[in-house]
Amino acid sequence: MHVLGISGLCHDSAAALIEDGRVAAAVQEERFTRVKRDARFPSAAIRYCLDTVSARLRDMEFVVFYEKPFLKFERLVETSLACAPRGYASYLKSVPVWLKEKLFQRRLLIKELHRIDPDFDDAKLLFSEHHYSHAASAYYPSPFESAAILTIDGVGEWCTTTVALGNAGRIEIVKEINFPHSLGLLYSAFSSYLGFRRNSGEQKLMELASYGEPRFHDLIRDNLIDLKVDGSFRLDMTYFDCSFGAIMTNEKFDRLFGLPAREENCPLNQHYLDIAASAQAVLVDAVLALTRGIAADYAHKDLCLAGGVALNSVANGKILRDGRFERIWIQPAAGVAGAALGAALAGYYAFSGHPFRGEGIRVEDFMEGALLGPSFSQKEIEQRLAAEGACFYAIDDEAMLLEQTALALADRRTVGWFQGRMEFGPHALGNRSVLADPRSADMQNVLNLKIKCRENFRPVALAVLVEDVSDWFDLHQSSPYMLLVAKVAHHRRRTLSPTERGLTGLDKLKALRSEIPAVTHVDCSASVQTVHRQTNPRFHGLLSAFKRRTGCPLLANTSLNVHGEPIANTPEDAFRCFMGTEMDMLVIGNCVLHKERQHPSLVLDYHNKFHPG
Repeated sequence: MHVLGISGLCHDSAAALIEDGRVAAAVQEERFTRVKRDARFPSAAIRYCLDTVSARLRDMEFVVFYEKPFLKFERLVETSLACAPRGYASYLKSVPVWLKEKLFQRRLLIKELHRIDPDFDDAKLLFSEHHYSHAASAYYPSPFESAAILTIDGVGEWCTTTVALGNAGRIEIVKEINFPHSLGLLYSAFSSYLGFRRNSGEQKLMELASYGEPRFHDLIRDNLIDLKVDGSFRLDMTYFDCSFGAIMTNEKFDRLFGLPAREENCPLNQHYLDIAASAQAVLVDAVLALTRGIAADYAHKDLCLAGGVALNSVANGKILRDGRFERIWIQPAAGVAGAALGAALAGYYAFSGHPFRGEGIRVEDFMEGALLGPSFSQKEIEQRLAAEGACFYAIDDEAMLLEQTALALADRRTVGWFQGRMEFGPHALGNRSVLADPRSADMQNVLNLKIKCRENFRPVALAVLVEDVSDWFDLHQSSPYMLLVAKVAHHRRRTLSPTERGLTGLDKLKALRSEIPAVTHVDCSASVQTVHRQTNPRFHGLLSAFKRRTGCPLLANTSLNVHGEPIANTPEDAFRCFMGTEMDMLVIGNCVLHKERQHPSLVLDYHNKFHPG
């Protein structure tokens, strides 16, 4: 049986397909359209999912949309009326759009589905609720029979935070916090105050936090958020635009912190770095209060996480180290894109009533390493590269391919690595990656400035053999989806000089803090992905080859794209990224490309092609 899930039409549109209880395919629309966080109906993503299982829409048991549009419209009206007269202009602007597109979204969805398959049965279109979809995306793919489920994001229809219990395939939401009281929107408000774009700048806020001091922590706790011991909270809305619109904060917010909001291209002075540190600290306070409250109230040893806030890997690491739960599992596509998968799983288990994890279904990694997107045969790769005018050669011996790539990496060359199925979610996990030697002192700058075309303060994540993770990091469980931040092990760190210890702000970047400086953040933490032979044998083999050559079982791992561009989907996408940046080498399937062998006419200027938001 097949169930298709759809999310988006706000940002991060996606589709996912369940086949007989297994995740057969899942992909974001942006990967096809090349429009970052594309909000349009996910036609291309749906077609890919259907093609993966050789099915048509008419063959689906159900097609499930991830939320209920009418409830969202209800929130819009009530919020606008509550904010009158300040909310009236927003109301007048939003209502025509909702009346034309959103309120009649079922009609819109059916119209788009019929474009894909005119014989689709409209009665098969169902609607889940936003936070139920998030909860389903976290619980059903986890390895747990029973677990507590925490979902935190900006806002769904009304909910911003929910606690649910999953047991034997049933999900029951037992607690919720409703709009406008939202940790996700609070964090986004601070992100916008720092001059970053909403729905994309939150990652930057988290990364900046280590450069500042949380000197505004108490100010935020005393004025902006009333946080209770059990994790329940309320925001003082007088500091915010009442509807959390495009401009999320107001003059009262600016007066509280002593400076106006930072303009997008202005320098990041110590004030704004300290704001970032303080906002992150308060978010951690709130998340830990929630998880401690859940642990106290419910007899569950395991915790599942989803919703956009679950992408905050620093907070996730704090939850793990807090020790209230034995294990935590985080949906790798925790945001809106992952809700498409949750909608499909809700359709399969909750709506259709199929038995939970039927016969033959593996539960060790239900997500298949999140490698659920398109792949290309060796023949297709060669044909596509030839059509682009690329100069390449093929190495059919896998051991030789891995050794040659490991040699290039050990020689401090940056390598694009394009293999197998594309990852679902925001992170490259070894199939659409740019890899580099983490021991190189200048590699963070090289990756950020010469390849990613982004700010040099951005830390670089890493991939490590799962069997070696505890020798290099204070982490004693797997982290396959790059959603846990852990400290570098003490015996891998270096002692800083008094001058280095005295560095502040962005100058902290000047100090080398460990044996692997390219992936060690200024607080001696790192964003860790554990690589498992079972889910990604070729990437595991490359890391093993690098370890044999260097003694180091990890590589710097960032996504194969420039900042503002979606992760590469096709060989053509990868080749254009290769030719538009200072990447040294590209490996696609068994094909090897060296930059110096490419014709100069193929060089591209990528730096201004994509908006850096």
